[in-house]
Amino acid sequence: MTFDAFTAPHSAAYINAQRDFWWNSDYLKLLAARLHLDRVRCALDVGAGAGHWGALLLPMLATEARILGVERDPRWVERACERAAELGIGERCEYGQGLAESLPFEDEAFDLVTCQTVLIHVADVAAVVAEMRRVLRPGGLLLVAEPNNIAGMLVANSTTRDQPTDQLVEKVAFALTCERGKAALGEGDNSVGDLLPGYFADAGLVDIQTFLNDKTLALVPPYVTPAQQALKAAMLEDAAEGLWVGWSPDEAKRYYLAGGGVEADFEPQWQRRLQETHELARQLSRNQLDTAGGGIQYVVSGRR
Repeated sequence: MTFDAFTAPHSAAYINAQRDFWWNSDYLKLLAARLHLDRVRCALDVGAGAGHWGALLLPMLATEARILGVERDPRWVERACERAAELGIGERCEYGQGLAESLPFEDEAFDLVTCQTVLIHVADVAAVVAEMRRVLRPGGLLLVAEPNNIAGMLVANSTTRDQPTDQLVEKVAFALTCERGKAALGEGDNSVGDLLPGYFADAGLVDIQTFLNDKTLALVPPYVTPAQQALKAAMLEDAAEGLWVGWSPDEAKRYYLAGGGVEADFEPQWQRRLQETHELARQLSRNQLDTAGGGIQYVVSGRR
C-alpha cells in the first residue's frame, strides 16, 4: 500500500518493508527465552503502526496467545489488519484506534505490554510508561524497543569515510539541534532509548533489564538479500521525495528553529544534507555504497 506524500500517515518513511528486517529471528528467540515470553497469553502492542512488531513477537508467545494493537492513525489500523490477514494471523491479532497516553483498557488487563519506536514520538514519556504499566497484570512484562538515533550520525559509509571533520561535526550538530527542537515541540525525543531504564524505575517497575538489538542495517553490493533490497528501496524513495532521515524540509526547519538554530543557517545546511542524501542514492544505484550499518537500538524490559 502506498500513500500520497502530502496525506501520508505518520512515520510513513519508516513503516514499510524494511521494518520486517530490523531484527534477527534467533535474537528474538533468545530474548523470548530470557524473558519467558512463552508464558504470555494476552499482549498489547502500543502504537502498532502496520503491525510489524506484533507479527514478529507472536511466534515467541504461548501458542494460544493473542495480540491487541492500538494505533492513533486509522490508516495504519487498516493496514495492520490487512497485513495480519495476509500473514495468516488475523485470528490472533486485532487492531483498533487508541492513544498511548490514554489506553482504552481496564487496569491489569495484559500479560505483556510492548511497543517499538513509539516513545521517541511522545511528549511525556513518563506518562505513557505509567499508562502502559497501569494495564499490566501483576508480574506482567513491559517490553519496549527504542533507539538512540543521534549515534547513527557517526556511522561511516563508503561515501562519508573521508568526510572532513568540520562537515561531519556540522551534520551531527544539525541533527542534534533538530532532535532537541522536536522534543521541545512536544513531538518526542528521537534518542530517548538511553533514558528508558530510569523511566521504568520511576514508574515502579522491577527486574529492569536492558539489551541491545544485534541487527545492523548493512549494505554490501550488489544488495542481494531481501533486507538490503528493502533498505535500498526505502533510501532511494527518501532521496526522490527530498527527505533527510525521514524528515521533510518543513519538518526539519520547525525542529531546527525550535532547537535553537538560526533561521539564516537552515537553508544552506539543509541543502548540504540533501546533497549527502542524493550522493548516497547515486552510489546505491551504481552498486557502490557499502557500510556495516551499525546503530543503537535498545530493548528495555521491566515487570510490574
